[in-house]
Amino acid sequence: MSVEQMFPVILLLGLLVVAVATDLGRHRIPNLLVSTGIALGLGSQVISVGFSGLTMGLLGMLTGFAIFLPLYVLKGMAAGDVKLMAMVGSFFMYQDAMWIAFYSLMAGGVCGILIVLFRGQLLQTLARYGLMLRARAYLAPDADEVAGKPFPYSVAIFLGTLTGIFWQPIGV
Repeated sequence: MSVEQMFPVILLLGLLVVAVATDLGRHRIPNLLVSTGIALGLGSQVISVGFSGLTMGLLGMLTGFAIFLPLYVLKGMAAGDVKLMAMVGSFFMYQDAMWIAFYSLMAGGVCGILIVLFRGQLLQTLARYGLMLRARAYLAPDADEVAGKPFPYSVAIFLGTLTGIFWQPIGV
């Protein structure tokens, strides 16, 4: 990867580090960070491939947004996480944004399982899911259950982005 290709990657990873820090600290992802990141992502697309890069970046942005939006609608994710995934998508073509979104979803699942294991609530969580399967209805987690606590999903988006960039090299 050349220096010109590395600059948008470094820029994106820097933005994601800031997003993770604010999400961990305040359970919020600032809109200013996301809008700045989208502008930088679209700008880097234009610089890389010309004016057609704007279309590529917009499609990438919409792809990330569209994949995460249903999770927000179902109250499984906060709006900041959806906007952050849209920001990440603006740095990529839509195919790459799709893979990064899927990697981020997988990373979120792994992080969720690790949190449940770390907190020693595996049996409690599995029992609740077993009851939900038998009742065919959603049962809210107990107040002391980790499944009911906010999850800083920016961590999963960061890990999914790293996976997409370095494990399966994709174009930026």
